[in-house]
Order: sequence, then C-alpha cells, then structure tokens
Amino acid sequence: MSVDKVIIKGLKVQAVIGVFDWERAIEQPLVVDVVMSTDISKAGKSDDIEDAINYKEVCDDIRQWCQQQQAKLIERLAEYIAEGILAKYSTSQVKVTVAKPTAIYEAETVAVQIVRTAG
Repeated sequence: MSVDKVIIKGLKVQAVIGVFDWERAIEQPLVVDVVMSTDISKAGKSDDIEDAINYKEVCDDIRQWCQQQQAKLIERLAEYIAEGILAKYSTSQVKVTVAKPTAIYEAETVAVQIVRTAG
C-alpha cells in the first residue's frame, strides 16, 4: 500500500441530509475531509496533471454526490463518497470524514469517519 496521500480538508457542501421531515425540506451545511492513498511519484516527476489525482475533479464529484444522494444519515453519505472515489480514482485506500456542524446546537460538529480499501 502506498504511503503517499492526496488530502482534501474542509470541503464545504450544502445538501439535503437528515431523518426528520423538516430536514428533508432544506439544505444543510456539511464539511467533508478525504485522504486518498496513492502513488504520486509519477506526477511528482512529470509535473503533469494527467499523472495525478485531480483534486478539483474529486471536490466537484463529492459536491455532486452529496447533493444527489440526499442521504438520511451521514454514515450513508460517507459510504457513498468512499465507494465513488474508489471506483473512479487511482487510490488503494480512502478515508472519508463527513461532519454535520449544525446537527447538535451545543456541539461544534458531529461527524463520522470511515476507511475503505480498493478491491
């Protein structure tokens, strides 16, 4: 497994998320962190985006997946994001954190974190 990582931290997304009827009628803020294990040596040598994981594309995909999934649970959304990244990008392992900062008034945020491996 590669020790190289591509990291996206603090991606802000507005999406329908939640189990209550009122939550299904609005968009709420989410914050997504992703760590992708991959070999970046080729991109490091070539300086060519074609040899790298395009993190702008990953961010665009995450936003789209969050908005189209309309999950009830952040656990489901994290799984969906991990599945999408492993299917589309050259990564051997992905760690996904999905935080819902407005879920509990007294808490700064609540979040789930999962790690999934390709294959």
